[in-house]
Amino acid sequence: MDQRLLNWGIFLLLSLTWGSSFILMKLGLESFNPYQVASLRLISGGLALLPFFLKAIREVPKSKLPLIIVSGLLGNGIPAYLFCIAETRIDSSLAGMLNSFTPVFALFFGLVIFRAPVAKRQLIGLAIGFVGVICLFLAKGINTNEYWYYGFFVVLATACYGLNITIVHHYLKGHASMHLVSISLFFMAVFALPILLSGNFFSLFQGDDKPWMSLGASVLLGVMGTGIASILFYQLIRSAGTIFASMVTYGLPIVAIGWGLLAGEVINVLQVLCLFGIMGGVYLVNRK
Repeated sequence: MDQRLLNWGIFLLLSLTWGSSFILMKLGLESFNPYQVASLRLISGGLALLPFFLKAIREVPKSKLPLIIVSGLLGNGIPAYLFCIAETRIDSSLAGMLNSFTPVFALFFGLVIFRAPVAKRQLIGLAIGFVGVICLFLAKGINTNEYWYYGFFVVLATACYGLNITIVHHYLKGHASMHLVSISLFFMAVFALPILLSGNFFSLFQGDDKPWMSLGASVLLGVMGTGIASILFYQLIRSAGTIFASMVTYGLPIVAIGWGLLAGEVINVLQVLCLFGIMGGVYLVNRK
């Protein structure tokens, strides 16, 4: 299969998976606090990849383990908690819009830390994609409230994403995606377990109204949105580069439109035009 076609397939699958994560977080937060939802996400993701961890830990050089753990913290651990905390006060539309800062931070860290060369068309593509996301959510309508500053948690999470993308590209690119993700998520699950046990998690299942829906949403968020999606994302970094991989965040509003259609929302022409603008930006970044 043509590598560029495969890259676009991974791009679309990641957009679908991560675009649905905002809804899954909201479902989890209906019964659990943000620390419980984030911990469940990391633990379930780590358990899903545990069989691969047992092989990966033997094959990866021990000198790379600290860097892989740091990558896990930046790419999964810290953002998982930041996003859940943010979504207790802001709506998913605003969180999705702010998530678009990831390519900006990836480009920033690449320039500042690694002095990576950036073509003019890539800067133009980033600008077009970013403007498209802003316009898309403005067309959809954003209901900000007095807790708008919780959006800075999302901005901090995207900074972690951007730094992680650059680290993986420059220091871990030669390692298998399954090895990187299974090892990093194992340690994230180990770190998250005490946080989950320190609260009243198990007492929530003692009453008649057991939070099975929130539990299922949190576990699905971990297995699909963290475990499997992270493997695909690392593979995309290796095959297509950091900038194109970070542009996955521009595909998330497309999924938001799909959920809106399923929920009976009206999608106007302006939103469709913004959608084409976003994909045009992705094309400019990836075009040879």
